[in-house]
Amino acid sequence: MAEFDPVGTLRVLTDHEVDFVIVGGVAARLRGSPILTQDVDVTPAMDDRNLTNLAKALEELDARLRTNPEPEGVRLPFDPHLLKSGAVWTMVTRFGDLDLVISPAGTEGYSDLIRDADELLVAVDPDLRVMVASLVDVIRSKQAAGREKDLAALPLLRRTLTRLDDQKS
Repeated sequence: MAEFDPVGTLRVLTDHEVDFVIVGGVAARLRGSPILTQDVDVTPAMDDRNLTNLAKALEELDARLRTNPEPEGVRLPFDPHLLKSGAVWTMVTRFGDLDLVISPAGTEGYSDLIRDADELLVAVDPDLRVMVASLVDVIRSKQAAGREKDLAALPLLRRTLTRLDDQKS
């Protein structure tokens, strides 16, 4: 198992000029929530150019499909055609787990999420700028997913949103 290094994953994606929005736990962390996570969830743009760039990034990341029987992952020839065929790709990479979530629950995917996303600096790498879903969209998606772990995170996410709104006023 690779040590979780979200910055390494994000650096490879940005170096390959992949258009994506960070969603899930890493988005919540970058927005100021103390939520812990052990994977990077991203929603990529689905145009051919972007999927070609994404496929090259996945190759550099040594991405493999994460499955229960094969914790080290199964090698697949990730290419634009294959990437278009799935709704969620759960992968293990040399920097830890990466999930490509094409249309997070409660959203219409990249075009929906990018509207309220912000470009943020990643504190541990001041040269790394990434698009991060709004906390409102993270909450909307977790609510719609309805999984136990997502529902358990909602109170903390809502408190973080309230705190951020109070700081603005």
